[in-house]
Amino acid sequence: MKLLSFIIVFCIQLLGNAQSTSTLFTNAIIHCGNGKVYQNGVLGIRSGKIDLVADGSLIKIDKSAYAEIIDLQNQHVYPGFIAMNSSIGLREIDAVRATLDYAETGDLNPHVRAMPAFNTDSKIIPTVRSNGVLTVQATPQKGTISGASSVFHLDGWNWEDAIVKVDDGIHLHWPEYPQKRPDADTVKSTKTIQKQQEIIAFFEEAKAYNNNPNPTEKNLRFEAMRGLFNGGKVLYLHCNQTKDIVDAVQMTEKTGVQKRVLIGGIESYKVAGLLRKSNIPVVLPRIHRLPDYQDQATDWPFRLPAVLADSGIKVILSYDGDMEAMGTRNLGFVAGTAAAYGVQKEDALKMITLNPAQALGIDQSTGSLELSKSADFFVSRGDALDMRTAAVTSAYIGGVKLDLDNHQKQLYNKYQNKYNLK
Repeated sequence: MKLLSFIIVFCIQLLGNAQSTSTLFTNAIIHCGNGKVYQNGVLGIRSGKIDLVADGSLIKIDKSAYAEIIDLQNQHVYPGFIAMNSSIGLREIDAVRATLDYAETGDLNPHVRAMPAFNTDSKIIPTVRSNGVLTVQATPQKGTISGASSVFHLDGWNWEDAIVKVDDGIHLHWPEYPQKRPDADTVKSTKTIQKQQEIIAFFEEAKAYNNNPNPTEKNLRFEAMRGLFNGGKVLYLHCNQTKDIVDAVQMTEKTGVQKRVLIGGIESYKVAGLLRKSNIPVVLPRIHRLPDYQDQATDWPFRLPAVLADSGIKVILSYDGDMEAMGTRNLGFVAGTAAAYGVQKEDALKMITLNPAQALGIDQSTGSLELSKSADFFVSRGDALDMRTAAVTSAYIGGVKLDLDNHQKQLYNKYQNKYNLK
């Protein structure tokens, strides 16, 4: 009898746990990330997946099918923001070299991987997560070929828990010519040409190596390049000036690279036709910056996303620049600025959700609030793209509610209590 009782209790617990994985969110303004918005939205999640997203006034809902029902009282629901080209998890305190793991010695390092270096215990992660950034592309930096990035959720005990996609692509920093000026440095131009020729030779050798499925001797650098020629990996081209963009795109076409993404692209609007024809998305650096050239309008960086989008280019917004890791918490406000300068609001949201998911090859599982996708989303009392109203109240990855506490909130509360300001 005792054994039978134990089995019955165990089965009841299992049943209860299975039921508790289902939650229905009602009375929400749902921004799906694919352009759709439901003003009276309902969102259902079950076993970590989205099983319902719709306008609650148009469908009949069986609320008894969900173990928990949460009334969001007209709060906003967004898919988790995705930060591309980020050093989050690879850097902590810039003044302490031992906490920096985003760069390797050497120049051509396609075999260097960000994945095992990702630090889930970073104190930066909770501060970024508290503002809706739930996924990052941890990217090695420095050197000409800096290595392979990987995609992580901002939650987990270790990198094995957090990993979303392993070695999604290789990062190439294309050597750029000095900007034209009366005293142009011909020596530097010559070195740039030589460096570009070295890259071309390296890619041609890697392609030849790739054509041999069973080489007698393994070359770690060329092994890491294999995915570029069969579509398994993306080549991320880091360059800004018009001539450099054209040279980099043409080189990769000649060497047979299948998938490419342009990172930087300050002058990409000048070659929009080439990028559109080659189906190359553009990951813009932080648009909260001064103009790149003296003769540009002060608001040009703010207008650039709209200019590129109107040209048919898939645009992605990043927070690349000074203080990038900790500043990534403001990624949503960058999208808000793009919306204020010509981009439709929901299209601006796509630039930090679905568009980066598509560029990273993870759009089948995340990046928007759609049926069968992972329940990666957050709730905000106000517009999450507006710094005046954004206030994240809860967030979920894979349907699991996250702890949104962080050391900045703790310090704030500490001194609020000390000086009786609450």
